[in-house]
Formats: sequence, structure tokens, C-alpha cells
Amino acid sequence: MATIKTNVNLSGLARCLIQEKLLSEDETTQAFAASLTDKQPFATYLVTKKILKSDEIAVAASKGFGVPIFDLEAMDRDLLPKDVVSEKLILAHHMLPLFKRGNRLFLAVSDPTNHQGLDEIRFNTGMATESVLVKDDALVQLIEDVLEAQDTSMTDLLDADLDNLDISGGDDEPSDEGDLDIDDAPVVRFVNKILLDAINLGASDIHLEPYEYKFRIRYRQDGMLSEVASPPNNLASRLTARIKVMSRMNIAERRVPQDGRIKMKLSKNRSIDFRVNTCPTLYGEKIVLRILDPASAQIGIEALGFAAEQEEAFLAAIKKPYGMILVTGPTGSGKTVTLYTALNLLNKPEVNISTVEDPVEIQVAGINQVNQNARTGMTFAEALRAFLRQDPDVVMVGEIRDLETAEIAIKAAQTGHLVLSTLHTNDAPQTLTRLSNMGIPAFNIASSVMLIIAQRLARRLCSHCKKVEEGLPNEVLKDEGFTEKDIKAGITIYKPVGCDLCNDGYKGRVGIFQVMPISEKMSKIIMENGNSLQLGEQAEIEGISDLRKSGLRKVMEGVTGLEEINRVTKD
Repeated sequence: MATIKTNVNLSGLARCLIQEKLLSEDETTQAFAASLTDKQPFATYLVTKKILKSDEIAVAASKGFGVPIFDLEAMDRDLLPKDVVSEKLILAHHMLPLFKRGNRLFLAVSDPTNHQGLDEIRFNTGMATESVLVKDDALVQLIEDVLEAQDTSMTDLLDADLDNLDISGGDDEPSDEGDLDIDDAPVVRFVNKILLDAINLGASDIHLEPYEYKFRIRYRQDGMLSEVASPPNNLASRLTARIKVMSRMNIAERRVPQDGRIKMKLSKNRSIDFRVNTCPTLYGEKIVLRILDPASAQIGIEALGFAAEQEEAFLAAIKKPYGMILVTGPTGSGKTVTLYTALNLLNKPEVNISTVEDPVEIQVAGINQVNQNARTGMTFAEALRAFLRQDPDVVMVGEIRDLETAEIAIKAAQTGHLVLSTLHTNDAPQTLTRLSNMGIPAFNIASSVMLIIAQRLARRLCSHCKKVEEGLPNEVLKDEGFTEKDIKAGITIYKPVGCDLCNDGYKGRVGIFQVMPISEKMSKIIMENGNSLQLGEQAEIEGISDLRKSGLRKVMEGVTGLEEINRVTKD
């Protein structure tokens, strides 16, 4: 073989053949480059050009990657899965489905390092994929025989029920959906599948992210992101366009962020909303869909995760006719669910409730809900002014962001209205300092704010597979924050394991709370312009658990693990 200089980077099977001394590096480089030129799988090129035998390649791959060789001649062809993977993908990646086990698809391959092919088939089928090493010549022959007997296409890959989904945009504007070419039908159905899978898996967000050489889809489950698909790059623009059409966005505009909404009706009594946002990046538009399930706001106060004394303080506050309740924490800490749990408890025919949010995440019958929209002049402050002219009993403001909104909300709390809102601070005492820094006079804060809740969300340990974590010295337990009394009484700490029923040992989430009623002594500290440290010390004197202590209590109860509490509460 003539030596040609090339810039090919060798890895995977090619590198394995060099290490097994079947080919020199120059010979492998030339063969690999030629296989790319001929558009042939590398192993097939070596066999057809009689550079190596099929047996030699299979044995080298088996030794190099520690996998056994499967004999295709022993396979009953009648048992091969049919209509699972399209002909196009089988030929493109030189892979053939052998058998299925639950949601796992096993594929015959002569190159076990072809991860791109495994990923693309996983993306198209929605199944986990695993490779089974076989001889290349036997694989070539079997692919030819199978494809002669079947005719598959991409449209066969997804469940026919996906065609019957009732999906609409978030408003009454006409849809551009009719402009989609009929060739995009598989993309339409795949997007529907992505949305349905996210709902079924309990995901809170869907991320579609374009990169230079990759396009990936990730779900956020129990607060953690994980990759679920890696579609081919050339599908990125089509998937993006489809989602923008569904959410009533301008598909021609790719330079500025856009917001939209999708409504998916799953049954007569249940529909799911998706809040959609696009953001231009270097290699295309990133799309994030926030899944808004009304059922999440109706879980009941007992499911939030309050300790008994915290629940008592929370219920006592929302029963008061006026005053301000503030919920604080970072984005994604469950503040909205806590607020809507309170609103659901207050939502009665004799109570007039109005909310303004950016945007409304959960729609509830019996509550007057308004979307904040700065472009039309409907700001938080303007909505609050309108509410106060309509005889409200309860007002909920999505977030206090500026002095004007804070002043109106505090005035409402002082004049006979129950006001609920959120702020972004690290703990409850810092919330009062934040209001003071906004410019709210101390006497207004002290006379209006009656309860502050700081919160985080921690993943629950899976009840089916969690195990006791043994061998933790008392010194370590003390460093983590457990008291001498706790240690003497005996602490059982569980750790995640992982099983088929959970995600890496966790299933669902639970709230970690600091519930701080404003006492007379705290009001005095506020009036004297005290700082958050002084308020925190007073809260400790009054027996109010901070976020860390509340988290450690959940550890001792076996609800979550120490590692998870460290993730969400430790500085």
C-alpha cells in the first residue's frame, strides 16, 4: 500500500489493531483514510480489500475491549426484532438489531467503538442501546438478507398514538404549522415523543442544545440534568423550527431570545403546559422547555416536607387576615409550589385571590391570574395597583424585584390584605436585609412582614434500594453538624445505591425549610437597623432551625442522604 501523508486521528478499533500489532500505524492511517473516502465501515474496508481477515479483526477487538464474540450463525433469524431501526440507520452505521430485553436494544457490530451509531439509534428508538461484537463478513451478509425481507422507514419508529396528541400554542394566534413540509412528519412525531417521555419521567425541564459537532437533549429530573438523546447535527434546525412553530414563535428570527408556550392535552381532565424560551448561541438556538404541571401545585401541605412546628407556623400565618409572607431561595427551589400550596388552602368562594407572575406557571380555577408584561406596561407594580382597586383578600406577587413593587406590596399588607411573594436570598434573615437595601424603611418591614420561609429541594432516597452507610466516625458526624445528643441517641444514615425504579439511588424531591415567624424581639432588631447576623442569632435563640439543621433532620429520618444535604445546604 502506498504511503500517503494524512491528518487522520486514529482511535477506537483502528488504534486497537495497531496495539494488537496486526497493522502498523502508517498502514492503519492509510486504510482508515481510504475507508472514509470510499464511505465504507473501517472493518468492512479491511476485509473487502483483503488487508485483514474478519476473524482477525473480531479477535483483536475482543481482546482489546474485553468483550466476547457472538456467533451470528447460531442466531435464529426469525427472532430478530423487526421494524425497530430504519434501513437508513442500519446501513449508515453498519449495525443490526439482534434482540430486545425490556427497554434495552442489543445491536450486532463489528466495531464496538462506534458510539455515534449507538447514540443515533438510541435517539431514534428511545431505547437504551448495547453493542454485541460479531465478525464483519457475517454481519454484512446478515444485513443484506434482513433488508431484502423488510422495508422500514423513519416514520415507523415511533408509536402511532403520537399522531393523536392534542397540542396547541399558548395563545389564539394562527399557527404556521401548515407550512411544515410533509418530510418533517418524523421530526414532528419525535418532538412529541420527547415531550411525552419528559412528562412520564417526571422531568421539570427539557434542554435542547446545539454545539459545533453535537446536538444533545437533556432532561432535568429531581433537579439534576442528564443526557437522553444526541440527534444528528443536521436535525437541529428542524427540531428547533418545530418547537418554535408549536410555541407560536417567529421561526425566521434567530438572533434574539424568544418566549412562548405549548399546551399538550393528555386527556379530558389533564393538560400540561410547557414554558418555552430560545436563546441564540454560537452554533444555533438553545431551547429550554419548563414543564408546568398543575398537579404539582396540588400535592398537599403534608407532602412539602415541613417539620411539625414549621407546618404549624406556616398554617398560622396564612390564616391571618393581613400581613406579608415571603418565600426565598434560588431558582428551582420549589418556591412557586409552596406559594400555590398556600393559595389552594385559601382558595374558597368567599375569598378574592389575585396573582401576578412572570409568567403564570400553574393555572388554578378560582384564582385571578395575570401575566407580567413590561412591554405592554403590565409590570408587577401596575398589576398590584389594579388588584388593590378590585377589593382583594389575598394577593400573590411572583417576585419582588424593585423598590416600587416592594412599596406597593408592603402598603397592601399594612392595609388589610394578605400578601405572598418571593425573593432571591440565601436564608430567611438575609431577606429582611435585602428589603432594607432596596430602600424600604425599617418600621415598614417590621410592621408588615410576619413570616419568612427559606427553602431548598433535596432528592429523596429511593426506598427500594437505599442502604445504611456504616463506619462514619463521631468526629465526622460532629463536623457535619450533628449534636452530641443526636450522636448518643444513635444516628442511622442511609446512602443511595441505584435500581430500576430510581435515578442513581434517588426518586422525587423533598423540601428543606427554614420557617421564621417575625417575633417581637426580631421586630425590635429590625427597627434598630440590625443586620442579618443578629436576626439569625435571635432565630437560633427562639429555636428556629436553619436550612442546615432542617436538612440534617431529614438525614436522620432516612428521607435523604448526607451527601445530598451537603450539596444543597453546605457552604
